Amino acid sequence: MRALIVTLIAGAVLASAPRLRAESHLVNGIDAVVHDSIVTYSEVEVMTLPAETLLYRQYRDQATVFQQRLNTARGDSLEQLIERQLILRDFKNTITQPEQQTMVDKLISKDVDQEIAAEIKSRYAGDRMSMIQTLQADGFTMERHRQQIRDRLIVTWLRQKNITSEIIVSPHRVEAYYLAHRDQFKVKDEVKLRMIVLKCPGESEAPKTERLAEDILAEINSGATFAEMATIHSEGSQRSQGGDLGWLEVSQLSKGLADTATSLQAGQHSGVLSRSAGYDYWVCQHEKGVPTVGRHYVADSVTKTETMTEERRFESASAATNLPPPVEFYLMLVEDKRPARFKPLVEVRDQIETDMKAEERTRLEKQWVDKLKKKTFVRVF
Repeated sequence: MRALIVTLIAGAVLASAPRLRAESHLVNGIDAVVHDSIVTYSEVEVMTLPAETLLYRQYRDQATVFQQRLNTARGDSLEQLIERQLILRDFKNTITQPEQQTMVDKLISKDVDQEIAAEIKSRYAGDRMSMIQTLQADGFTMERHRQQIRDRLIVTWLRQKNITSEIIVSPHRVEAYYLAHRDQFKVKDEVKLRMIVLKCPGESEAPKTERLAEDILAEINSGATFAEMATIHSEGSQRSQGGDLGWLEVSQLSKGLADTATSLQAGQHSGVLSRSAGYDYWVCQHEKGVPTVGRHYVADSVTKTETMTEERRFESASAATNLPPPVEFYLMLVEDKRPARFKPLVEVRDQIETDMKAEERTRLEKQWVDKLKKKTFVRVF
């Protein structure tokens, strides 16, 4: 179907784009005019909402930065909506013959029906009425929803026709890029880790959980494999993989874990460790049920960078009574280590080629959209 639509588009003659003069009575709810179509403030806000939610999580303590990033995100949303209207107008102008319009409408309607059927099945358990009621609660009609899907399909087809032709990147260009941007492929110190994590639901459960960790450690020291013990006992997300976290840059770990990992040699496992909750936390080493060493870590509220502020050695259990309660106990195995290095070209060639194709695709898309803008009246308020 898409191939037929592209063929129809390719064989049609583009109509000249008449200009629309922006009238003075345009209300504040209009963000842009594209020929005889508008982009509303609410459309921009809806498109920006996911980015706004993410930005708020990242910068809620930095009001100025948050507003700057939000303004940029809103500008990007407005530009995307303007581009969508330009592409839809280009499609409308391209299909000039009534018989072409009828055929394309039938084909598009069929694809829209398929998309809606798939949506009803995946999101509404096959209940069409549930979908209609949800749309109505959000202020949408089924017809408007169909139109949005139709527009999205048209925009996708036109992008494919104009900017997704085969892009070839020569091996020489890939190699030249690698040499010119080698620092991008530098990897910091890495460790290959396995973890056994035991949750501690309350302070009263700490002694019981710590004893279980000591028993697991004794089994490992007696010959049981770390992976086997992790599969049986760990409550971490990688339990089914024997606690395997794979290769990680040390800098990706929390400071408490990183310090433990760097203190161990390849093939060496830790003793029993505990961690308290939050960004202001303690990591303690335990022996026979008693904390022996504690390290205090604090994360900067803005940058989230963690720093070890103090280290204590506890001569007795009573010396550790003022510590915050642990929320988990764990054991760590460092299976292997790799020093900082540059990834070889053979390891990153495919990624470089993919990135260069994406960059070229972006350039072609901008070139195409700029051409559409030159022949269409666009006004941003």
